[in-house]
Amino acid sequence: MLIIKDLNVSIGEKKILKNFSLTINKGEVHAIMGPNGTGKSTLAAVLAGKEDYTIESGSVTFNETDLLEMSIDERAKSGLFLAFQYPIELPGVSNMNFMKTAINEQRAFKGLQPIEPKEFLNLVKEKKALVELGELSNRFVNEGFSGGEKKRNEIFQMAMLNPQMAILDETDSGLDIDALRVVSAGVNALRTTENSFLVITHYQRLLNYIIPDVVHVMYDGRIVKTGDKSLALELEEKGYDWVKDLVL
Repeated sequence: MLIIKDLNVSIGEKKILKNFSLTINKGEVHAIMGPNGTGKSTLAAVLAGKEDYTIESGSVTFNETDLLEMSIDERAKSGLFLAFQYPIELPGVSNMNFMKTAINEQRAFKGLQPIEPKEFLNLVKEKKALVELGELSNRFVNEGFSGGEKKRNEIFQMAMLNPQMAILDETDSGLDIDALRVVSAGVNALRTTENSFLVITHYQRLLNYIIPDVVHVMYDGRIVKTGDKSLALELEEKGYDWVKDLVL
C-alpha cells in the first residue's frame, strides 16, 4: 500500500526527516509514537502534499505509483486521507456541500458518474451515526465546533470518502474520554482487509481503542524501534528519554 524509502526532508535549513523508511501493507494499522519535534507531523504533511517542505532525496510509493509526483488533489482522489491535528473552520461552506463535492471529484477521477442525491443522503445518514455527529453535518465545516466535534467531523469525512490509506495526525489531541471512544469506534468500524491506517500519537491511551498491528518509535527524524502493541505500553511506563540511547 505505502512504501517510504530513505526519505530526507527539510524546511529552510533544518533537516527534519532523515533517511526515513516505512512499509505499510493492505489491512494493516501502524502507529508512530515519539516526543514533540521529532518529525511525526512533518511526515503526515509531506505524504499529504504540503508544499512548505523540501524533499531532498528518497521515494514514496502509494499503490505502486510515485506519490511525490502527484498533486495534492490527485493524492486525495487516489485514496489518501489526512485527518488533521487541528482541523480548520470553513465559514460559509456547509458540511453537506463540502462532502458532496469531494465525493463527486473522487468519483470523476475514477471515471464514475456523480453520486445520486438519494444515495448521498443515505450515505450521510449512515456515516454520521457512526461517529454520533448528529445535526452538525448540516452546519458549516467545523465552524463553532468544539475540539471533539471537529475530530468527529474529520472521521465522518473519512467515512464518507472511504480512503485506502488514512493518516490520523494526533487525532486524540484535545479529546475527552467520551469523544476518544466515539472517534476510535468510527475508525475501527472502517477497518477492512483492503485499507490501511497510519496513526500518529504521543500517548498510548488511543491505542487502547485502536489496536495497531505495528508500533514504531520515531526520534530525530527516523524510526529507531519497531514492535507490537506492547511497545506502546513500554513507552507509557518509561516515557521517551530511553529512546535517545537508541540513536547515540
